[in-house]
Amino acid sequence: MPLFIVNHQHSAETCPAGDPARGVMLLNHLSLSSAARHGVLIKGEAVAQGSNSLFLIVEAADEAVLQAFLAPLRQIGNVEVTAAMTCAAMVSSGGDGRPVDASPEFLDPADACQDAIEAGILIHSVNPLNGETSVPGLAGGAVMPNGRFYLRNHFDIPKVGSDSYRLSIGGLVERPLNLSMRELHNLHAESQVVTLECAGNGRSLFDPAVPGEPWGLGAVSTAEWTGVRLTEVLERAGLRPGASELTFRGADSGVVGGHGTPVRFERGLSLDQVRETDALLAYEMNGEPLSRPHGYPLRLIVPGWYAVASVKWLTEIVVTDKPCGAYYQAEKYWYHWVRNGQAERAPVKLMNVRALISSPDEGEKLPRGEIAIRGVAWSGAGSISRVDVSLNGGPWRAARLVGERRRAAWQWWELITRLEQTGPLTVRARATDTAGRTQPEHAEWNRLGYGNNSIHSVTAQVI
Repeated sequence: MPLFIVNHQHSAETCPAGDPARGVMLLNHLSLSSAARHGVLIKGEAVAQGSNSLFLIVEAADEAVLQAFLAPLRQIGNVEVTAAMTCAAMVSSGGDGRPVDASPEFLDPADACQDAIEAGILIHSVNPLNGETSVPGLAGGAVMPNGRFYLRNHFDIPKVGSDSYRLSIGGLVERPLNLSMRELHNLHAESQVVTLECAGNGRSLFDPAVPGEPWGLGAVSTAEWTGVRLTEVLERAGLRPGASELTFRGADSGVVGGHGTPVRFERGLSLDQVRETDALLAYEMNGEPLSRPHGYPLRLIVPGWYAVASVKWLTEIVVTDKPCGAYYQAEKYWYHWVRNGQAERAPVKLMNVRALISSPDEGEKLPRGEIAIRGVAWSGAGSISRVDVSLNGGPWRAARLVGERRRAAWQWWELITRLEQTGPLTVRARATDTAGRTQPEHAEWNRLGYGNNSIHSVTAQVI
C-alpha cells in the first residue's frame, strides 16, 4: 500500500489533551485496531513537545481513504498529508524520490531491502541488493537463519516461477534434458551443511583500499542445503566423448562496464571439480524452499569454493570441451598480484582458512573473572584442525572445537579463560585446517580485494 506522512497541528486552545474525554476518544480513534477498520495501517507516531504537533507514518489504499480517517483531526486543527516512500525505496530510486520502476520479472528492490533490514542485515547497496551479517550476529547454531543469511547480488533479483521453470542441460550430452521442478524433486534428495563466503569478504580491511563492495567480515553464512547431486543429473543426460567443462547460467543479467549489451551471470567448473566438490543442485535452504534473494527455485551449491561459484536462479547447464569464457569467469574473480616486479594472477576458487571472533564484540566491556571467548572458523581445503587464541600479544593457546567437524561447513570454537587485570584487552584468533593451511598475519594485497583472511583481532575493555 502507498505510504504517507501526516502532519497535524492545532492551537493550545483546541488541544484535545485539555479535555480528558475528548483526548481519550481521539486516542481510541488513532489506535491500531481503529485505524485498521478504516483501512489504514499506522507504522509510527510522535508528538512534538511544546508545539502541539502530531506526526504519523501510515499506509493506506489511497489518499481518499486516509483523508476520511483523519476527519476528527481536521475538526481541531490543520492536517497535511504528504506522499512518502521508505528509505530503502529512496536509495533504490537513486535519491530523486521517484517510485522504483520494478518490472514484474524482478523483485522490487525496495521491498527486498526492507525485508533484509528488518531481519538485521547490514545493507551495503540496495540495487543490486548486498548486505552482510554483523560478526556477533554469526553466533548461534550450526546454521544461519534464512532471513539473516548474507546477500550478494550483481544484478536485479529475478522472479522465476516454479510452474514454468525448466532446467536445461545441453551441449556435449547424449540426451539433452529440460527438467521441471517436479522432476527434480522426484530424484534422490540429499542434504549438505555448507558455508558460503563472498570472495570479497574483508575487502574493506585491505590497505591501500581497493574497488568493489566494501565488505566487513560478515559476508559469510552457513545453511543446510537440500537438492539433487549434480553428478546424478549429468549421468541421466549422458556425457559425450570430449566433455570436460560445464557452464552454469543464472536468470540474472545486466549491464557491466566495458560491455555494450547486458551479460548473463555465468560461471564454469570442470567435470573433475564437480566430482571433487560433490556439487549440489539445491531447492531448499534450512528445510524451506529457497527464497527469491537466495536463488529460488534452484541454485548451484559448490562446497568449499567461494560463493561466486554457487550460481543462483540456475536455468542452464552447458557441457563443453572448453573452459567457460564468460565475464564473471574470465574477467572478474581473479587474484591480481605484483610479485618481484612481475604481474601474476590466479582464479578465485577454494575459500581461504579463516577464524572470526564473535564474542567479545569490538569495544565490549567485560567483567573480571572467567569468560568464554567464542567464534567460528572455516576453510575450503578441509575441515578445521585447530584454532589458537592470543590475549594481549601473549602466547597462542589452543581453543576447544565445538560440535561436529565438517569439511565444507564452519566450526564453532571456544576458549574459557580468566581475566584478572582491568584495562584494554586485545583478542586474536587464527585457524589451521587439515590441509595444513594457517591464517597469515596479513593476507596478501590484491587489486580486486579477494580472499582477505588476515588474523582477526578484537579490542575490548576489562572493567
